[in-house]
Amino acid sequence: MYDKDNPLLDDPILLQEACIDYICDNISSICNSVTTESGDQKLQFKEEEIFFHTELSEQLLVRLCEKKKLDDLVLTLFQGETTRLRHVRLSDASKLTVKGLKTLKGHKIVELEALGLTKATVTDLISCLGEWSLQNLRLLNVSNSTFMDSNKFCVVVALAKLRNLQVLNVSNTEFSRTSLDLVVEDLPLLETLDISQTKVNDISPLRKCKERLKSLSLYGCKLPASTSDSVVSVLSELTELVHLDISDDKEDHPPFDILAPGAKFKISTLLQKTDSLPKLHSFDISGKEEIVLSDLSSFLVTHTSLNFLGLVLTEACKDEMFTDENHPDYSTQIVVSGFGTEHQILEALKRYLARPQYIQKTLYYLFKMTTGNYEPKIDMNLPRVDIIFKVLSCAREYPTVFPIQMAATACLFNLSKSDLGAKIHPKILKEIVKADLDAMETFPQHQQLQKNVLLTICSDRILQEVNFDKYRCAKLVLDCLCSWQDHSMNRMSVAICSILAAKISTEETSELGSHASYMKKLLSIVRGRMQEALMDITMKFTLSALWNLTDESPRTCKVFLDEEGMELFLDVLRTFPGESAIETKILGLLNNIAEVSWLRSSLLVDPFIDILRTLLHSSSIEVSYFAAGIVAHLASDKPERWVVAGTPKSVITGELWNVVSGWTYPSEEMVAYRSFKPFFPLLQPKQEEAVQLWAVWAIHHVCTKNPSRYCGMLAQQGGEVVLLELVREASTHPTVSNITDQVLSTMVEQGFLAQEETIKQRKVFVSF
Repeated sequence: MYDKDNPLLDDPILLQEACIDYICDNISSICNSVTTESGDQKLQFKEEEIFFHTELSEQLLVRLCEKKKLDDLVLTLFQGETTRLRHVRLSDASKLTVKGLKTLKGHKIVELEALGLTKATVTDLISCLGEWSLQNLRLLNVSNSTFMDSNKFCVVVALAKLRNLQVLNVSNTEFSRTSLDLVVEDLPLLETLDISQTKVNDISPLRKCKERLKSLSLYGCKLPASTSDSVVSVLSELTELVHLDISDDKEDHPPFDILAPGAKFKISTLLQKTDSLPKLHSFDISGKEEIVLSDLSSFLVTHTSLNFLGLVLTEACKDEMFTDENHPDYSTQIVVSGFGTEHQILEALKRYLARPQYIQKTLYYLFKMTTGNYEPKIDMNLPRVDIIFKVLSCAREYPTVFPIQMAATACLFNLSKSDLGAKIHPKILKEIVKADLDAMETFPQHQQLQKNVLLTICSDRILQEVNFDKYRCAKLVLDCLCSWQDHSMNRMSVAICSILAAKISTEETSELGSHASYMKKLLSIVRGRMQEALMDITMKFTLSALWNLTDESPRTCKVFLDEEGMELFLDVLRTFPGESAIETKILGLLNNIAEVSWLRSSLLVDPFIDILRTLLHSSSIEVSYFAAGIVAHLASDKPERWVVAGTPKSVITGELWNVVSGWTYPSEEMVAYRSFKPFFPLLQPKQEEAVQLWAVWAIHHVCTKNPSRYCGMLAQQGGEVVLLELVREASTHPTVSNITDQVLSTMVEQGFLAQEETIKQRKVFVSF
């Protein structure tokens, strides 16, 4: 992902991925809904000859699940005639009923995952499989699904039909001791069993499969402490076990809970039987509080094949035997999950995505390790894309769990801040922003989470170079701005908005700027800084945000005026005389108002015109330029609309001509435009000469400084027609014609205009 010798430019996704995404997002337009003989609805592709091979079919199914678009009707798209499914992964089956699941009958399925199936039972699911699938299914994962029928009975007998099943995951279901009895009897090839967080409280039936059971997961099972000896006895007989998970969540009982400490199976009894479980490779005892290190050490010494040890939510993971490579008992062979080292943290994030308590604590320790002042620390000199991906997975998995989102946003900031962001691919930064905005939207009332997101997004790299939903971001940031009276949050919010407002469409800026609450807040920040005579970065960003939000948005300009923004801005100009950074931004916004003919009357008042005439003669060309723009727009109207008693129109247009004529073109581009359309009324033949001069000078400036962008924009908007009409008019002032000809020549050079057009129908020729 990271090549230090090449720029990190955004690039397109793989074509196959793009096609899959397109299908997922456009199901309704590329498919027809037809009625079957039984009267049910089903989807089919409009292209009759289409066929998806197995890999594509399975990839499409997975992507539909990820996008939360899989329901009964969409599942019917996977008919056996047009698709092939062998490994069915339904990561979110919560919308599916028997009606949709019947589609599975047309496929030869060897592995089936249907997680969160609640509108149909596991029995229903099995009844929807074809005969071949029933005979050949090797893996069934129905975690978080239901076995309960309409009479509230837990029915698992259908599992007995799967005679060749080798892997069964019924975690977090109603599966019980009785159910366990049935599967160990009726599934003769069962080797892997996950009964985590089920109602099983007695594992003695497992003795019946002790010769073949290789993997057993009992995470969160309520195995009473009183049965510790019998539990250990059963486990000791499972001599073929390669993987054993007997982990727990952390004990968190009310003071008088009868299941308080002492109620759960004790791990110490098993650790002391060092001769048990001889083939064990993977052993998870996370969450067990009473681990005696000497017992654990002895157990590890006798289990030389062990390559994984789960110690999350235990103090044991921090012991030197698992953290210090120089410790005599440290083993490079054993991978440990826990909180003691970077490797333990990463292993925990990889293994326990389905366990929110584990994820929450792991992210907490990850945050501490990435701050730079906690030992052990994670080296942050190079970007850790591997860690970012794991954190993003956690954030996506638990969008509504506040502690996880809080920790994830904090970690993502640490992992992408400062120079790190410049070394991370834009695609990854885009995913970070997406996860952050999701959290921001879900938890608007949590100040620190909002601050975490602002800290991450307030980055030039992200705001300028990453492709994300900028309108959504700007809206959420403005909501945040209105919610909190926090100086640092306000500074970041207005900085983000000032940049994003220039990058979204004029329709979107109008939508944002026309919210009176947003306008009130932005103006209140300006007012506060003015009253303190404080010209800080927050003031400048806020003025920039207002300027960009009003750009080509009459609605926003009207809200600005309604909220007494004009009066405030006059006070600001009086408070900060000669401060060109402030004056430029204020005049830029007032220019936007001047472009709206029906709002110009609000500017035609003596106090403002007096200040405007002074700024017109400013030594700063930026200030003078924007002041001149306002004068040009105001003077472009009919003479009777000039209602300023103290300054005749002829006087100010004379000043306008003299000022613009005296400008020297700056070396740098000093303004950016979305459109030239507001200039066209100023360039009409017979218009005031000073008005024409400013408009054509402005167009010439940007078209010569950035010809590739602005010549194309001018041509696209029909600007060459306006300019040609101006130079063909005999009464046009030679100075105006001369500059106009230079703009037309630049358009010819850039290939946006033919040379012949520039001389056609010319009545007056001027020299360059």
